[in-house]
Amino acid sequence: MPDETDPSRPDTITGPAYAGRTIALVGLMGAGKSTVGRRLAEKLGRAFYDSDAEIEKAAGLSISDIFALHGEADFRRGEKQVLKRLLDLPPHVLATGGGAFLDAETRAVMKEKAVSVWLNADLETLWRRVQKRDNRPLLKRADAKAHLSNLVAERQPFYSQADLHVLSKDGPHTNTVNAILKALQTWTPA
Repeated sequence: MPDETDPSRPDTITGPAYAGRTIALVGLMGAGKSTVGRRLAEKLGRAFYDSDAEIEKAAGLSISDIFALHGEADFRRGEKQVLKRLLDLPPHVLATGGGAFLDAETRAVMKEKAVSVWLNADLETLWRRVQKRDNRPLLKRADAKAHLSNLVAERQPFYSQADLHVLSKDGPHTNTVNAILKALQTWTPA
């Protein structure tokens, strides 16, 4: 008689489809990836990693300093390496940098090993949030809001390739966490 708990049996219930994958939050700066990600990880009982923090740890420099000393291209190369390493870890919640999902190789690795969730926020929400901190290298310019608007337009086609799309609105972070949890219930591997 076959073992009813055999995971190779199609009728065996093994938990949600995302259970064996990292949940990777993608989107622009100010979308709430780090803040919401910490709360999501806590709710799921998973570890949380912030790729920007991991890059800073590996480089021994802040993101702003990396940009200033080595340029964006070097930063992106390091970011790709750090993300590959993080995606090889057991399933966790991962907050990615705003530009990480633009890289085709990174998107492919995420498709294979994670469920990507686009935290989408409108320009005014993003602008309000990013003004709270002065550590955004891409916004250290006179026309920062116009540049952010351009980034929204340029990056939307990439972010829209994420497995799931969740609106990140102002209000309690638990609202966005619950929206992600609800969206995850609908996700099935491609």
